[in-house]
Amino acid sequence: MSLPKTLAEDVAKNLVMVARLLDSEPEEAYAYSRVALRLASRVAAVREAAGFASYVTERYSEALTEFRASRRMTGSAELWPVMADCERGLGRPERALEMAGAPEVKQLDKAGQIEMRLVAAGARSDMEQFDAAVVTLECPELGSHSVQPWTARLRYAYAEALIGAGREDEARDWFAKAVEADQDGSTGAAERLAQLDGIEFVDALDPEVELDDDEDDEDESGIVVAVDDEGDDESDAEFAQGDGEDYYEDDEEEDEEEGFDSPSAERPFLEPEGDRN
Repeated sequence: MSLPKTLAEDVAKNLVMVARLLDSEPEEAYAYSRVALRLASRVAAVREAAGFASYVTERYSEALTEFRASRRMTGSAELWPVMADCERGLGRPERALEMAGAPEVKQLDKAGQIEMRLVAAGARSDMEQFDAAVVTLECPELGSHSVQPWTARLRYAYAEALIGAGREDEARDWFAKAVEADQDGSTGAAERLAQLDGIEFVDALDPEVELDDDEDDEDESGIVVAVDDEGDDESDAEFAQGDGEDYYEDDEEEDEEEGFDSPSAERPFLEPEGDRN
């Protein structure tokens, strides 16, 4: 769908703000996404952006509606894994598993198929089927020496599934392997590994944390390690080493029921109402 030039520019500005704020200020990103949605609800990219903004702020019902709308507009299965994860967020893991077995999964690229495995394993864990979660994640990519964007998350999820299955020793090894692949620390695998080793990390700069220099910070739970993010000296800290169409029935009147009016070029909103003077 094409938009008038001025309106298209207004929509683009809001989408840029969604992308910019999604990780750091998700609620702000959500607000901008709703502005874009009011301006251009018939544009697939807008519906997708609104879906992700709703997803990261845990508005799973809204997210699922937006993802489904985008999928109808594009015909792409790319959003299938995140749609299934929305079902998990809504407390319906069995539906996520149905989607994991749907034909749409075969249309996904390698990254999408790995993501679908992660969602399916998460659904198994939600249902306390931890052994099944372990089996779900056992694939050639898990033990590959090639580090891909999904490698750290796959290993981390596998380690968590092993914990659930009562296989803590194996889990520790896989958390360590996740750390090796997690160059930016996004999974938190290092902290999880430290927990298994009985080590608690304390931010020395946190004003709510009291450190006693005269006493050993050690108790029954293990060792407390003070971490100063500002210093590089070693003395500053101690470190431990699921057919989709059978499942979803397309609602032909869904867009009309969602209540979005046609966008108006005369009254664009460039920012969330709460941010305007």
